[in-house]
Amino acid sequence: MVKRIFLFLAVNFLVVMTISVLLSVLGIQPYLNANGINYQSLLAFCLIWGMGGAFISLALSKVMAKTMMGVRVIDPNTTDPTLRALVRAVDRLAQSAGIPMPEVGIYESPEVNAFATGPTKRSSIVAVSTGLLQRMDQPEVEGVLSHEVAHIANGDMVTMTLIQGVVNAFVMFLARVIAFAAAQFFARDRDEGEGFSYGIYFLVQFVFEIVFMLLGSIVIAWFSRMREFRADAGGAQIGGRERMIGALQALQRTVQIQDPHPQPAIATLKISNPIGIMRFFATHPPLEERIARLRAAA
Repeated sequence: MVKRIFLFLAVNFLVVMTISVLLSVLGIQPYLNANGINYQSLLAFCLIWGMGGAFISLALSKVMAKTMMGVRVIDPNTTDPTLRALVRAVDRLAQSAGIPMPEVGIYESPEVNAFATGPTKRSSIVAVSTGLLQRMDQPEVEGVLSHEVAHIANGDMVTMTLIQGVVNAFVMFLARVIAFAAAQFFARDRDEGEGFSYGIYFLVQFVFEIVFMLLGSIVIAWFSRMREFRADAGGAQIGGRERMIGALQALQRTVQIQDPHPQPAIATLKISNPIGIMRFFATHPPLEERIARLRAAA
């Protein structure tokens, strides 16, 4: 726990320091001044913070996933037959997808799950849980692996980062514009001499950042669901349609098995199947819908 807290604080410190230096180097001026709001400076500020934070997180994604999930990278020369089969399967699928061989890892968890992450195709990792290896046979495991390799081949980590960065920038920009207008309106309504209320500005900014981030999360989640369909199709192409369907069916049977120590920060790496309004925030489509699409494409 202490290690995870330290990593979280270290990453946030690195993000703040890196972006602060970048703002200084680029000469981005404060967007609030005596003349009002400088929209050009505000846009630059929001783009740098929104995109910069997202890409720093991408650069550290493999390290963070390993640390937070406790992933142990498997030695390609391992003598363990199960782990050797896992490495060989990823190697074969990566060759079929035309990408460099990613690292292969395993982590302790009863949850039936797998994920792929990393900043580039040349610096990526595919990791599976012990629960998945225990509850799936080899063809089903290979179906899951083909899906994860397809994520890497599709460049999904980068495209997801771009979407997140753009949403972050728009959230910051719109919240500050609305907050500025609200602060000016409130000051005029109260007939204050200074014509601006910083208290109202920061309060309205805080509220609207929450509102817009929730709305932005719906967009991000929708894009994430679309990339899952693409990865299913890619997995079917490089690993076989029946194996991909078989893997999803196996996940259906085990979806109720959850990790007793979930990590919210890596929720997008995990398979989920929420219901009701939470489906709008789901990063993965319902398993039955994924299976239906694969069968319809046959």
